[in-house]
Amino acid sequence: MNEKNIGLSTRCVHAGELKDLHGSPHTPIYTTTTFKFDSTADLLDVVEGRKSGSLYTRYGLNPTLFSLEEKLAALEDAEAAWVFSSGMAAEAALFLAYGRKGIVCIGDAYGGTMELLSSQLPELGIPTHFLLGSELGGLKMLLETGAGLVFFETPTNPTLEVLDVRKISGMVHEYGALVAVDSTFASPVNQNPLALGADFVIHSATKYLGGHSDITAGALMGSKDLLASVWNWRKNLGTVIAPETASLLARSIRTLTVRVERQNATAQAVAEAMTEHPKVAQVFYPGLPAFAGHAVARSQMKGFGGMLTLELKGSYEDAVRAVDRFQLFAIAPSLGGVESLATMPVTTTHHGLSPEERMRRGISDAMIRLSIGLEDAADLIADLEQALE
Repeated sequence: MNEKNIGLSTRCVHAGELKDLHGSPHTPIYTTTTFKFDSTADLLDVVEGRKSGSLYTRYGLNPTLFSLEEKLAALEDAEAAWVFSSGMAAEAALFLAYGRKGIVCIGDAYGGTMELLSSQLPELGIPTHFLLGSELGGLKMLLETGAGLVFFETPTNPTLEVLDVRKISGMVHEYGALVAVDSTFASPVNQNPLALGADFVIHSATKYLGGHSDITAGALMGSKDLLASVWNWRKNLGTVIAPETASLLARSIRTLTVRVERQNATAQAVAEAMTEHPKVAQVFYPGLPAFAGHAVARSQMKGFGGMLTLELKGSYEDAVRAVDRFQLFAIAPSLGGVESLATMPVTTTHHGLSPEERMRRGISDAMIRLSIGLEDAADLIADLEQALE
């Protein structure tokens, strides 16, 4: 069966699964660190790339990992995928492989990504530049001066800004540079950046792909040729995923579409309810027609996701009081799991930014970011209403 002709849910279940001699419907976990060969010639065929095969798990040459990577590639209709120990590991390997001429980060991003770009990579002599989503006019100059990689999230963390993947990719490719999109907030169910013109798509698989708050993993998808340069960075930095974790991730992906479609619907209901609340100043959610990025979201997304951010009318202390009153929403970082989570960007994801930089990016002290799980929408709305009393 041609995978391009079958639906995403079918690919989530069947793509990449190895046929097991004992009849297991899913790929077994190969916990072995090394694999034996019948002859030196057979070993060299794998080492020198004449044949594909298992060799050494830290290299990523393990059947459980091969199976997962084929499944991940199918989610984004990519030629290939590499799986990593975390989303940050995937980003770091990509930046080291393709960012040495300069990296441009557009819009808001996860706090760890911002720290890597602003602090660690410049220490290695890698130029990094930051533009707000409203400052795309400055991108041309940075590309003209040699920046080789443009990176952005869409929707962004935590303001859910939607950046136009087609438009930005077109601009960047005119200068021979590459585009990497972190699509973690959207998941492959809602958005496919490669089909929109991006060269790479990154996922923190800890989030929606894992979906149960029980694994840490990352994924990078793209063409075989482009991913080839990332291979040695993953291998020699030792950031490959463990086979046990890979198997758990493959398990989770089998239910991805069911989970995300439910989270889409519940988040839409919660967002609409909160727009009517007298203590909420603004709801940041791409599915709301009044949201600034709604039109672009409709053009490049199939669903609007399970993430939304509330900005309360009031102060930091008002937001803290509301968060501390939650009964169903757990106070915790991360996102994408079956349980609903709440966090204030000022205390977690963007705690490391100065107050001035948070203000410049539109991240207020009274913001509460919500990750919608699989609970009933009415119960989550009731929890928000009692917390805001």
